[in-house]
Amino acid sequence: MTLSLICHKLRPILSYRDGAVFLPLATRAASRVVVVLAVLAVGACSSPVSTSPSTLPSATASAAPSSTSALPVNTGPAIPVLGTENFYADLLAQIGGSRVTAASILSDPTADPHEYEASPTTAKVVADSKLVIVNGIGYDSFMDKLLGASTKPDRVVINVQDILGVKDDVNVHVWYDPATMPKVADAAATALAKLDPQNAPYFAAQKAKYLTALRPVSDKIASLKSKYTGAPIAFTENVAGYLTDAIGLKVLTPLSFMEAIESGTDPAPADVAAERDLITGHKVKALLYNSQVTSALTEQIRDLALRNNVPVVPVAETIPPPFKTFQDWQLAQLDDLEKALAK
Repeated sequence: MTLSLICHKLRPILSYRDGAVFLPLATRAASRVVVVLAVLAVGACSSPVSTSPSTLPSATASAAPSSTSALPVNTGPAIPVLGTENFYADLLAQIGGSRVTAASILSDPTADPHEYEASPTTAKVVADSKLVIVNGIGYDSFMDKLLGASTKPDRVVINVQDILGVKDDVNVHVWYDPATMPKVADAAATALAKLDPQNAPYFAAQKAKYLTALRPVSDKIASLKSKYTGAPIAFTENVAGYLTDAIGLKVLTPLSFMEAIESGTDPAPADVAAERDLITGHKVKALLYNSQVTSALTEQIRDLALRNNVPVVPVAETIPPPFKTFQDWQLAQLDDLEKALAK
């Protein structure tokens, strides 16, 4: 099937927003498809993608600082950079500003990142990128093959697992840890300065802006911790575990239930009964529900919570629309959590 025919068939179900492509909400089974890179699909199925550094919506937040010493120097074409997950691409767009063109692979809010299958289109974007951020911990292991197939002596690869110094058996959703993104920002600014030394002051200033934009998130976490430490909650899947740990919330869902959901297997009947009892017995203040990776069981648990007036707080594995930046997304989720805990 030709690319033009694919685009013709996709056009009725695709929606375009701020240079990204979004698909309608689907279930876990329906999401097991190859995700088309937003940065390339827009160019193939609609008007051509701009070659300016504003490929991602978040790049609009990367205006040059007021200090003339931190203005970008035009040292040639923008650097092609890749964040495997869209929140890492957003970080690169914010820190790289006008000196980068950022792309992401895992950005579809309806797809299961754990089941992603790389395509030739993905391989080309990886091959063209001079700076790549991967999550590690097995979350985006498909990148190992793609990077190995297109080695570049001057390419810089940032592995977040290596930066954090964590083992393979930890919760893979490390971007929910408030300590993670500042460390990734440091590594990204350093890598960009290596690739474009004349703009090192600019990247440092952009990193400072990124960290400043994270402060409201840290402040909100501190505020929630002061009010709700020890409050009981339930999960369908332990996506935001690092975040709830930082707040001091008490997760009552059996660990084996969450692990089964994440691995795509059926939890033990006793674990399902325990999860249902948490909700029907009103033993938790809120249910944190993975709205991106769903199954018949998790939807049943969500519906049970709604019927029993237990607040449901959706959490996701990538930045969903309509949010423009990682910071906006995290703040919105924290606001939703606060409303639930306050009931």
